[in-house]
Amino acid sequence: MDEEYEVIVLGTGLKECILSGLLSVDGLKVLHMDRNDYYGGESTSLNLNQLWKKFRGEEKAPAHLGSSRDYNVDMMPKFMMANGKLVRVLIHTDVTKYLSFKAVDGSYVFVKGKVQKVPATPMEALKSPLMGIFEKRRAGKFFSYVQDYDEKDPKTHDGVDLKRVTTKELIAKFGLDENTIDFIGHAVALHSNDSHLHQPAYDTVMRMKLYAESLARFQGGSPYIYPLYGLGELPQAFARLSAVYGGTYMLNKPECTVEFDEEGKVVGVTSEGETAKCKKVVCDPSYLPNKVRKIGRVARAIAIMSHPIPNTNDSQSVQVILPQKQLGRKSDMYVFCCSYSHNVAPKGKFIAFVSTDAETDNPQTELKPGIDLLGPVDELFFDIYDRYEPVNEPTLDNCFISTSYDATTHFDTTVVDVLNMYKLITGKELDLSVDLNAASAAEE
Repeated sequence: MDEEYEVIVLGTGLKECILSGLLSVDGLKVLHMDRNDYYGGESTSLNLNQLWKKFRGEEKAPAHLGSSRDYNVDMMPKFMMANGKLVRVLIHTDVTKYLSFKAVDGSYVFVKGKVQKVPATPMEALKSPLMGIFEKRRAGKFFSYVQDYDEKDPKTHDGVDLKRVTTKELIAKFGLDENTIDFIGHAVALHSNDSHLHQPAYDTVMRMKLYAESLARFQGGSPYIYPLYGLGELPQAFARLSAVYGGTYMLNKPECTVEFDEEGKVVGVTSEGETAKCKKVVCDPSYLPNKVRKIGRVARAIAIMSHPIPNTNDSQSVQVILPQKQLGRKSDMYVFCCSYSHNVAPKGKFIAFVSTDAETDNPQTELKPGIDLLGPVDELFFDIYDRYEPVNEPTLDNCFISTSYDATTHFDTTVVDVLNMYKLITGKELDLSVDLNAASAAEE
């Protein structure tokens, strides 16, 4: 352990593993440590007995729920956009050869008290019960505009500069109503609040294009994909990747203490009396608690069920977004469901998550709108956790700290954090121009 490394990564959460993989591929000498004896940190995946121990304090789950090892319950479940940045990052590092993905069946939104399929193309808009006949036409025109928009071809801009015009102004041009604006902003463009309405429309249009392109990629019912056996496979895949590039992984290293010189710059990490020297440290907030601040809390419920979520066309895997405005809240609520079709539960069992930014101290009451959509549940667990973000200046101390995972059930915000950290650590942008077909072999 008394060696020198360019980077030491602490914690094997998703963000830390992705960064460790990217830096290893770049040729940096990386040591990756975790105080736990399992991969994944906050974003680990639990079998049924581990889940039972965490939430019920008992060693074994009841036998009627099936075999413990048939469960892979992700603590931070998030779907990936098929053409999104995370998939590009995975292809860039070639970690896709260790993973198998499968398309997610459904993408739904809660509008006017009902769960409805998210329409994302002009054709779907015409069929959608979300809108009346005239609104369908207007929405169809807007989707066509978005689909045809090409930044390099002014003929497709319709005289509008999307970097100047706000989303609200662009949408007004097409005369769309409040509910349509709501589902487009939250369930297609995946914004988590309404601030995007007052920002340049370019970002929202690009997000809508990504949704439509991802949807077209597998001709499925959603733009999302998810690894077989859940996200717990990702950290382990990155550990294998890192080893190929000469990186070292060490689990079960208690008391990882970051060491600093007189100027406050990081010089190494000590565990069990041995110090590994390094130039930079990458970690989750729990390893440097005096360099982060609390920014909120996430309330979540985990349900084990024996049926798919009602009104989702019997989807074996599905995301339902409940926009804030529909619930009279400050932030969106998310429902995630996966099942034996992705090998995360025994046959006939479904795992559902309901999550949101906590606005009260009572997750049971707060999460009720989402839980009510699930139908009868076999078991229900509640949890509330704190979120942190870094307050240090990485240029002064060479510590690069990730932000805690948010309530969303898709990877959008997680990847943005990873790419920003990568740029801070290396001083360069990550090249994401990859052949997307490299991740499609195992879809079905």
